[in-house]
Amino acid sequence: MHLHEEAARCLLCTDAPCSKACKHSDPARTIRAVRFGNKALARQWISHSDEAELEAAEKACIHYDLPIRIREIVKALPEFPGQTGGDGSVMPGNERSSLPSLAINFCGIRCENPFFLASSAVCTNYEMVARAFEAGWAGVFYKTICLQEIREVSPRFDAIRNDANSSFIGFRNMEQLSENPVEVDFDILRRLKQNYPSKVVIASIMGQTEEDWIKLARQAEEAGCNAVELNFSCPQMRMAGMGSDVGQDPELVTFFTACVKRSVKIPVIPKMTPNIAHISEPAMAAVLGGADAISAINTVKSVTMGDGSEVNGFQTGSGYSGKAVKPIALRHILAMVKNPIISHKELSGVGGIETWQDALEFIQLGCRNVQVCTAVMQYGYRIIDDLILGMQHYMVGRGIDDLADLVGERLSKFYLPHDLDRDTIVYPKIDNEKCIGCGRCYTSCSDGGHQAISFGEDRRPKVNGAKCVGCLLCRLVCPSGAIGLSKRVQKRNNAYINA
Repeated sequence: MHLHEEAARCLLCTDAPCSKACKHSDPARTIRAVRFGNKALARQWISHSDEAELEAAEKACIHYDLPIRIREIVKALPEFPGQTGGDGSVMPGNERSSLPSLAINFCGIRCENPFFLASSAVCTNYEMVARAFEAGWAGVFYKTICLQEIREVSPRFDAIRNDANSSFIGFRNMEQLSENPVEVDFDILRRLKQNYPSKVVIASIMGQTEEDWIKLARQAEEAGCNAVELNFSCPQMRMAGMGSDVGQDPELVTFFTACVKRSVKIPVIPKMTPNIAHISEPAMAAVLGGADAISAINTVKSVTMGDGSEVNGFQTGSGYSGKAVKPIALRHILAMVKNPIISHKELSGVGGIETWQDALEFIQLGCRNVQVCTAVMQYGYRIIDDLILGMQHYMVGRGIDDLADLVGERLSKFYLPHDLDRDTIVYPKIDNEKCIGCGRCYTSCSDGGHQAISFGEDRRPKVNGAKCVGCLLCRLVCPSGAIGLSKRVQKRNNAYINA
């Protein structure tokens, strides 16, 4: 059994029947830990169940196909290096309290951790945001408030799915801004800040005129918001002169940023659109207008063709999010932090964040917090548990006490394409003990590579070094992790390669 494949089949049920069948452990929490990047920590929630209890958990599983093989998952988990508390619970390390703080400053605002809700459907009313705060989210970029009437379509969401487990590879939405009356939204923000003073409440706003932007920003400040985000990036606004129409025009970005900055004392954070060739152009314009920080990115303009994208028989283009857009978001973050005019500004990263490893990538490129939307829409606020625990244990493993030490630490690894090493090569190295003889590497190399792998009756692939160019496509397609890396060496003069 492949641990991650089996865990990926889990439906992540609400009030999971498998856990209700257990008196001494929580198999649903264990599986969720595996799903969200915390395999090393997963055993702690199941260590007190015996075989009979785990069997009962499997029988209680309500999977539409075959029950999740919980006992096999447990056998595949690594030992957990925690200690047992007096109440029988298992605590990571010595105690949970001994784990490092994830507190970090953003625009001079103390954030208890770097994890925020992104301005979207996941934060449209008081009850939703309050539950997220109670769960452990540090803050919210509240769903964008505007002065125009918002009328949404139905349906408004579509998804590209992983056929194996129906999870979203990418998610498309046609939703616009908050449908609440303006006074209702600002009352919600006021109550959130009053009732959760340690949480960070940021109002996302969008105007159509200078007067609109100023009025909304001042109302956000009066409501007690910590900062205001300027939505220059929504890709599906039906009204001209709003959303990404602004974000693609550097002059408008400067103008509206400056007018808001002059009007309020709280930090001003423009949000950039990815639907542009060079994101640094509007980002520099935002800096020129006095921006305190930059949010990036909003959704990517897209078209999907499924039934879910039809509105009364017709379709349109709209924003794409989820795991598929993370590399695009990281590319835009990198472009901004490498720009000397923008690099001194703090960044809030958005786009495809689902696990703590995803969040770490944004932080290591220079972001001081991250915003999550699509993963919450699919899995709920509960993913904050694994985001926090995973990041804390990563810091423990690195011997890092301050999250800020991770900000931008990988920037020095990024070169321009023409500066990369082109004189050395690393070859694939096949581990025959792990190889299952499927031949995927052979097929991909033959039809999509350089025909450098042979595959005989013994079902063991062999690399021909004279033909191999070190592209490592074979390593990417190997399902069993049997292909590793050899030592990097100088390239040989190879007539075949240069032919």
